[in-house]
Amino acid sequence: MKKVIFSILLVIALIIGCKTKGNSADSKKLNITFESKSNSGVTGTATFTEKKGKVTFVAKLTGLKPGIHAIHIHEKSDCTAADGSSAGGHWNPTFKKHGQWGVGEYHRGDIGNFIADEKGNGTITLTTNEWTIGGEDETKNILGKGLIVHQGADDFVSQPAGNAGARVACSAIIK
Repeated sequence: MKKVIFSILLVIALIIGCKTKGNSADSKKLNITFESKSNSGVTGTATFTEKKGKVTFVAKLTGLKPGIHAIHIHEKSDCTAADGSSAGGHWNPTFKKHGQWGVGEYHRGDIGNFIADEKGNGTITLTTNEWTIGGEDETKNILGKGLIVHQGADDFVSQPAGNAGARVACSAIIK
């Protein structure tokens, strides 16, 4: 009887152990918080979730002026400058021209535009296999970069950054 119970418990432990190991190895999650920049009062959060070779990004922001705003990944995880300039330019590890995500040439950091409603709240979601959270391929690894929200819309044409205006929020993409 003791052998049967022990065997059952052992099988259950192995199943749980394998399931836990499989889920943790296949999934990574990173939550970050935005700081206001350029005296904007904009705040919010962003989440990056990596599963099965794809990263899903969701940003939720408040305190924006109603209308269209750009959001980009920038070169550095440095948000110390009052205007967000310490985050550097757009993250462009493949040396492409600035553009619209998924259309012709674009930077890996060219996420795009989103709309803030009449209350100043906005959300954007993107899923891609062109990013990783801490992966070995540095042309895809988003860790150590910065996330910037701009005052205006990205025109997807102006070089090198889309003429999106002031940097109104910044967050370091770090663990």
